[in-house]
Amino acid sequence: MNIIIYDFGTSSVKTCLFDIDSGIDLLASSTASYNLYISEDGGAEQETEEWWDALCSTTHDLFQRSDVTPGEIEGMAFCSQMQGTVLVDKNGNAIRRPMTYLDQKGMGEYKECMGKGIIKVSGCSFYKLVRNLLVNYAGSTSAKDPVWKYKWVENHEPEVFSKTYKWLDVNDYLVGRCTGRIIRTADSAFATFLYDTRKGKEGWNQGLVKMYKVDPEHLPEIIESTDRAGELTQKAADELGLVPGIPVFGGGGDTTFVSIGAGAVKPGDTHIYVGTSGWVSTFLDYQTVDINSMITGVLSAKHGFFNYYAELETAGKCFEWVVNHLALDEVGVYFQKTSVTDDLESRYTSLYEYLSEEISKVSPGANGVIFTPWMHGNRCPFEDSNAAGMFFNLRIENGKKDMIRAVLEGICYHLRWLLESEDVKVKTSDNIRFVGGGSLSQLMCQMLADITGRKIETIDHSQEVGAMGTAITVAAGIRDMDVLEMSKQLVKVKHTYIPKEENKEVYERNYKVFKKLYKSNASVFKEMNGRA
Repeated sequence: MNIIIYDFGTSSVKTCLFDIDSGIDLLASSTASYNLYISEDGGAEQETEEWWDALCSTTHDLFQRSDVTPGEIEGMAFCSQMQGTVLVDKNGNAIRRPMTYLDQKGMGEYKECMGKGIIKVSGCSFYKLVRNLLVNYAGSTSAKDPVWKYKWVENHEPEVFSKTYKWLDVNDYLVGRCTGRIIRTADSAFATFLYDTRKGKEGWNQGLVKMYKVDPEHLPEIIESTDRAGELTQKAADELGLVPGIPVFGGGGDTTFVSIGAGAVKPGDTHIYVGTSGWVSTFLDYQTVDINSMITGVLSAKHGFFNYYAELETAGKCFEWVVNHLALDEVGVYFQKTSVTDDLESRYTSLYEYLSEEISKVSPGANGVIFTPWMHGNRCPFEDSNAAGMFFNLRIENGKKDMIRAVLEGICYHLRWLLESEDVKVKTSDNIRFVGGGSLSQLMCQMLADITGRKIETIDHSQEVGAMGTAITVAAGIRDMDVLEMSKQLVKVKHTYIPKEENKEVYERNYKVFKKLYKSNASVFKEMNGRA
């Protein structure tokens, strides 16, 4: 069967056409970008029409890249960035720019609600956190959480807020634009921290809605990620270049589907993802939370299962920064070499692979240089929007390639920190599935194995793992099969990386220093970056 999945990230959408039968094949893909509008007040917003234009252009492009016709598409869904805030009117039209998960304009609203109280945990009101924890094993400990974006609009843009019909996340808005049905999927509802996860009580919790002073009329109907949300409307079909009536499934957030696409679907299976953001996630058949480390069990696409999820907000984004701002000489060399012969182009299939090969010539430990990947603050295992990236221990003998390698190692150090933080409450797996764009680099795969001391496994189509998990979910829905069993059947290990004992000593030393850098610099981060 042919399925279209829109893998909707922070800066671009990758539209994928899958054929699922006895295996899963990526027939074609197309990518288009959109802007992220960063403002000095902590804003991080996007434009819905840029989203839609990207969807339309990539969908049309798919059929130029494959022999499949629009009439052969049997299902579609979205796998999107999460914890955004999209306020819509009764027709499903956005009434202001959507605020992404990176937006932290609501710091004042967060402090006003959560920062008060005699007893506090992680800087938050103990009473309010306990109320949340009893209902859904989670709680708002960050100004980036969706409810504060919602409250910011209420407080700062009352004329806009008065036009609000429903409050959605990114996936929900896109589903609504395709089907005309305004809903939220359970995973995006959970991400508001207003959702009750207790068995038999699943849905909006009116006590939490009242505590956070949210208008209950703004909360839409909730469906499961595996449900059919509706059918593609004539208008959406005409714009996308598809045929009307295609089943549109609930879909959901990227964290919801990556474990399924990774094949990490047995309780206790752990995967690591590195894309624009990064995370460590362990698949569980129960829910738990570690409020001190900001880790909770978020909903899986399969009802009754959870992803124990620890996040690094800027992972691959740090390497993108390196390409744009630090690797200028190497970029020039790359373009010169790849313009000479097709052989070099096939060898260096991407600039990132080329840079990885270049920095593999630098010794493990980056000759003493350590990088902190907190380039837009940090959430786990410590929450601090003032934290920032930095290079530590630069000496006159260090060069640019030491710094570039240190960026990759810094991402891996933080991922190890997340892995060890998860081990406090759950048992993570000995073999880790590594997925996302970062896993395409053999250097980073080996580096992650060496730094974590775990066996690292990769799979085919790893860069499209969220889309692949969403496609498996859609296929399971069409065939009325169990999505976890289908994932086990379809997703196979491609390569395994074993930790190298000879690299252990230098990485252990650097990792110990890495973990001390935040505590040593927290006060100066606040002095430099703190907002009144």
